[in-house]
Amino acid sequence: MTQALYYRYWGKARPDKELGPAYHLLPYHCLDVAAVGWQLMSPDKPMADQLAAQLQVEPEWLRSWFAFCLALHDLGKFARAFQAQRQDLSDELVKANPRMTYSERHDSLGFCLWLDVLQDKWADSLSHKDAKALETARLEPWLEIVTGHHGMPPKKSLRVQNFFEAEDEQAAFSFVQEVIKLFLSDFDFQPLSDRVLTKRLKPASWQLAGIAVLADWLGSNQDHFGYCDKSKDLMVYWQEKALIDAGEAIAALPKTPTVSAFETIGSLFPFISQPTPLQRYAITEPLSDQPQLFILEDVTGAGKTEAALILTQRLMAQGLADGLYVALPTMATANAMYRRLRNVYRKFYKADDQPSLVLAHGARELSQEFQDSVALAQQAQPDSDYLAGAIEDDQELSATAYCNAWLADSRKKALLADVGVGTLDQALLAVLPARHQSLRLLGLGRKVLLIDEVHAYDSYMQKLLAALLEAHARQDGSVILLSATLPQSMRETLVTAFHSGLEQQSPSLNNPAAYPLATHTPAETVEQAIDTRTEVKRTVKLQRLGNEDEVIAKIHQAADEGQCVCWIRNTVKAASQSYQDLLNSGMPTDRLSLFHSRFAMMDRQAIENHTLETFGDSSTHALRKSQILIATQVVEQSLDLDFDVVISDLAPIDLLIQRAGRLRRHIRDAQGNRIRESGAEDRRGAPVFYLYSPEPNEAADAGWLKPDHTGTQAVYPHLGQLWLTARLLECGQFTMPTDARALIEGVYSAEAQEQIPEALQDASLDAEGKAMVQKSMAALNILKLNKGYTWNSGDWGEETKIPTRLTEEENVSVALAVFENGRLKPYAGIERYAWAMSTVKLPEREWKKAFQQIPTDLRQKIEDLKTEQKALRWTEVFPLTAETRHYYSAKNGWQTDTGGNA
Repeated sequence: MTQALYYRYWGKARPDKELGPAYHLLPYHCLDVAAVGWQLMSPDKPMADQLAAQLQVEPEWLRSWFAFCLALHDLGKFARAFQAQRQDLSDELVKANPRMTYSERHDSLGFCLWLDVLQDKWADSLSHKDAKALETARLEPWLEIVTGHHGMPPKKSLRVQNFFEAEDEQAAFSFVQEVIKLFLSDFDFQPLSDRVLTKRLKPASWQLAGIAVLADWLGSNQDHFGYCDKSKDLMVYWQEKALIDAGEAIAALPKTPTVSAFETIGSLFPFISQPTPLQRYAITEPLSDQPQLFILEDVTGAGKTEAALILTQRLMAQGLADGLYVALPTMATANAMYRRLRNVYRKFYKADDQPSLVLAHGARELSQEFQDSVALAQQAQPDSDYLAGAIEDDQELSATAYCNAWLADSRKKALLADVGVGTLDQALLAVLPARHQSLRLLGLGRKVLLIDEVHAYDSYMQKLLAALLEAHARQDGSVILLSATLPQSMRETLVTAFHSGLEQQSPSLNNPAAYPLATHTPAETVEQAIDTRTEVKRTVKLQRLGNEDEVIAKIHQAADEGQCVCWIRNTVKAASQSYQDLLNSGMPTDRLSLFHSRFAMMDRQAIENHTLETFGDSSTHALRKSQILIATQVVEQSLDLDFDVVISDLAPIDLLIQRAGRLRRHIRDAQGNRIRESGAEDRRGAPVFYLYSPEPNEAADAGWLKPDHTGTQAVYPHLGQLWLTARLLECGQFTMPTDARALIEGVYSAEAQEQIPEALQDASLDAEGKAMVQKSMAALNILKLNKGYTWNSGDWGEETKIPTRLTEEENVSVALAVFENGRLKPYAGIERYAWAMSTVKLPEREWKKAFQQIPTDLRQKIEDLKTEQKALRWTEVFPLTAETRHYYSAKNGWQTDTGGNA
């Protein structure tokens, strides 16, 4: 019989020598995925209800139609070219055609088969009335969504005849006819003829594409969908196997926990006895029943994070979200936030629920806190997209850190956890044409997106961030942005982007001078000036140091007086050199530490932990006394550090305010021991912030920063902003929060730019031109979300090719190795993830220089090692031998002669 043709095609196949059926018939796999989609689109699920409302259709209608579409997601596997990949499965399956090469993925093949063959034929299976209703329908976007289930939209314009035989086309059409009977017997086709529905589908298509990816992943899980190679009626299979297996697969996922209402600040944060003004605002500010944007600006130490988490719980209790994703500038700050959230996230939910908390960044498996909170075991055959690690199936986990294996084995899936913490990069990939971006966007969909240190991003990332806010608002997501210092122009841009996603007019922002400031929109009162904590109101004295000898002398003086010091340098080269200069000047090695980004992960973790122990909230006089830290921008944000003396290289004003936030951050006694009594005052005297900078005189020219600050100009090329910053700080002191807004606008406003000396204008204009180029590049890279989930919505490529940050040159991951007993072994030794823990990131030109120094006889051993260790396939290897050992040490990190930052 013709209908039996589709039983001669396999959809999933096992590797050789596996027990059980060797393959799973293609019709069954298609129904497995459709059944998962049927369960995910149940009208009682908030996501399905929201999508139906967005499309203005009934939830049950959307469920039936989308399940039908999902049943067609793998039409491309009917291609003889695809089937020929496995000819060892059964003689009952179709035979290979040697003239057909599998040179295009089956997702694109399926879409082209629909466009060229099936689209015109499928209505033949419908009644005259239904076929009439479909005459003006556009079904192409729906099939584009489901056939793009491998994380990218399918390609168009492929020659179907190069991949499908006539018999394959007939088999696929027969299958479509059976699926129509299965899903659409009593279906109302009329909504599909509405052109307005097609228009509404474009913004909703991104979430539906994420559901398609998710359904395919779950429907391919052999733990729930066992292989079946015997033909049976599709209706019987659907009712007696697919729906049951899908129900079990969904039931095995972590249950969406029940949100608990916000009660008091003490219930979330027992250590807070009296809320700060910003926290009181978070408790009392009226909320609406629609997506909302908050921008909270306050000084360092004002309790912004706690205020944001209060708002998060209130938004969740309002029914606007089920969870939270916290996005931070760096992996180090994400690790620190993970530690903070570990103690509070379960309080967002009912006491008996088990919400998942997942760390989601590129090196999350290397975070000891994450490893301590979820037991990981090596996966037998990890997917190439997965991190190597999953929770053992039957292991009982503690309620304090519940992470399901399905969530823990992939950074992409980590965004689907109830509470996620990671770098902003992971979220930005949701608006870039990177594989599986739709799943990232879906994962953010029912979450509050909390972004810290918003000021910390360059023009390129700011443009991406605005696109992310627009996309998140479009899928009914709420956003909270935190910053100590935010220029008015950037605040306006972010508010406008969010309202664009809501398809609303952006409100006017009329309070540019207020600080601290809470911006809430849409709201009756958009801007509210807020007081701040008494403890963080202070005047900081400023003193400029004109040369490095003065800086070294100041550090020695402070150390002799028992004070701890941090000198924040703008480049790794400068930090490393100053570290060596201090050693040469007689500073004891046990008093001196160096912290920058070019350490192997093992050493960087040890240095970060040592830094937090020595200078963090719980540090004591005994630990802090006379300790000196030379660091780059790695200490600038989100790390809770306190130094008696802070010296900084010249940087833009907003970054200097951040760095000054590390100066006497905590309330301590004269020796530096923590004082925790309410109302206590710091007893270390007036804080002084030392700025290493040339004099900002009116005669400054293009060589103003040279030669002593050449590295600074490489990192912060806008000479005019640097000059304005230095000039503002010549006043000798600033008071927070009173002067914050004036300082920021005194550098970034249009009026301030007019005061830049003429001799600095060319360099400033070059920097502004570079910023405009960055924005243009971001605009080119960002997905055209208004086009819907389609191939021409962006320049689609793999994740590694889609930058979330722009750098002067590419960084290279280099795994350090030692040569022992004739073998190359990881620098980190035998501990878990030893090669990853041995890795350091270097500028490409720096790596090229180092590569030339590798002894010739070791280069073949490196190639052999990379063949043996698949984890090193995309990583360079650098052996530390007698000839190359000078390049790296645990105390100094990678010894560079270039000027890279951080």
